[in-house]
Amino acid sequence: MSRLEAKKPSICRSEPLTGERTRASLAALRGLVTSCYGPAGRLKQLHNGRGGSVVTTSQSAALLAGLPVSHPVLKVLTAAVRNHVACFSDGGLFTAILCCNLVENVQRLGLTPTTVIKLNKHLLSLCTSYLKSEVCACRIPVDFSSTQILLSLVRSILTSKPACMLIAKEVDHISTLILRAFLLTIPENAQEHIILGKSIIVPLKGQRVIDSAVLPGILIEVSEVQLMKILPIKKSDSFKVALFGVSLSGDLSDTGEGTLLVSYGVSLENAALDQLFNLGKQLVSDHVDLVLCQKVIHPSLKQFLRTHHVIAVDRIGVSLMEPLSKVTGAWPIGSLGSISPSSYGSIKDLCIAKFGCKHFFHLIPNKTTICSLLLCNRNDTAWDELKLTCQTALHALQLTIKDPYVLLGGGCTETHLVAYIRHKTRNEPESILQDERCSQTELQLITDAFCSALESLAGSLEHDGGEILTDSKYGHFWSVQANLPSAVNWPDLLSRCGCGLYSSQEELSWSFLRSARHPFPPQTCLSHEATGSASTLTLDCFTAKLSGLQMAVETASLILDLSCVIEDTN
Repeated sequence: MSRLEAKKPSICRSEPLTGERTRASLAALRGLVTSCYGPAGRLKQLHNGRGGSVVTTSQSAALLAGLPVSHPVLKVLTAAVRNHVACFSDGGLFTAILCCNLVENVQRLGLTPTTVIKLNKHLLSLCTSYLKSEVCACRIPVDFSSTQILLSLVRSILTSKPACMLIAKEVDHISTLILRAFLLTIPENAQEHIILGKSIIVPLKGQRVIDSAVLPGILIEVSEVQLMKILPIKKSDSFKVALFGVSLSGDLSDTGEGTLLVSYGVSLENAALDQLFNLGKQLVSDHVDLVLCQKVIHPSLKQFLRTHHVIAVDRIGVSLMEPLSKVTGAWPIGSLGSISPSSYGSIKDLCIAKFGCKHFFHLIPNKTTICSLLLCNRNDTAWDELKLTCQTALHALQLTIKDPYVLLGGGCTETHLVAYIRHKTRNEPESILQDERCSQTELQLITDAFCSALESLAGSLEHDGGEILTDSKYGHFWSVQANLPSAVNWPDLLSRCGCGLYSSQEELSWSFLRSARHPFPPQTCLSHEATGSASTLTLDCFTAKLSGLQMAVETASLILDLSCVIEDTN
């Protein structure tokens, strides 16, 4: 018997943000997520001392899932970021970096949390109102009659994840496949309320990325031995399908603590087999061509169905049950009793497909919004990262249907917002001071801290010691290599801004990021000609980034408002 110990009292710490441990932990987390940010972000390897798989990633979803956090303040921050990623898939690092920057910047000011929170909330409303307005110069409407903007969005997401290990040709190929898979999930006769289908990612590791493909319908992997027993497949105008969600193995279900009474001389195994054969006879008499089972089919039932030219596939798994039901129109059968004719479905065709060393049944539907994305990559690590990235890109495309806009990426939205906020608060402070009942000095301090957090976020895209500049016309982000000569002609060193929208050959003037300069009004109302002139743009998902901005500011306000932390040390 283990020794019993007295329960220790909980520890209550007041003013948790003033402690050195909190500051060090927050700085460590900020350094970690900042180093992963953007296309040039550094990769992280996650593993534990007990062994297991090693994860190589720069994505917030994988990073935070494998990162043990013990500090209470960091738990609040990481939980908020993970909730954001669970809802929007993209923008996790953006949210985490901005939240850390806001907390650290405000801590140095010495203002009361109440003043900080209400002014941060007002600055957030300025940002969101501007980003949602028609005059916003970093928001582009999505034209669904053209693929240019959508492809640029997908390409931007893929290139921001270096652990996928893709070259330019592979990025273009995967971007096209993701967009095609997304378009296949949209119903042909879409009404006002659209119900999207599903893209199923099928793994094929150890193959060339360029061998990836998109196929309408569903791919079900089968072994070569199982395939030889089924061949040949008869040709037909359509295939009648039965979909089982219950096991057809003939095993008895667990009775729990109850008692099962069996009459003398009755064999449970034979009774179960008789029930399965009766089921098989009904399937044959109903002219079923294809039997799909989530679990196991008894070998004797398989043989019986095979002799009657019925194809039986088992061990499909729960993940494919809903897509199969949509593709075939069949209702999952949950009992071994008599089957209602309305439970059956159908498919247009069934064929065999081979990709690499794997064999698949390809179920081709009559009409469906289900497709299979056969995803290839060189190794397990790169494939896992690519799968997560493809899911993020597909989700971002789905979000554009609800909010058909994208934001300029590459740091340009952040620096443009900084220019907008500084000009707004400098030239129209009266309304803010009157509404929030604060002094001009407090407003200026909070504005500087807020804008500095956004500028630091944009600067996190540079990982090689280069310099960051902004122009005084559009307020966009420009990057240049380090160790510049004393006499510099900026147009000769710069090519295009971070998002790729503007060229350095325009008549622009630049200044270093975070340098002292007079606030200026950035040009608003983005023209259609400007967006059409750039061949490729770096773009961000509008909904994900806007929600990430709100989540970062609200989480920072929550952390700044903490007065004490109670920890249970038992």
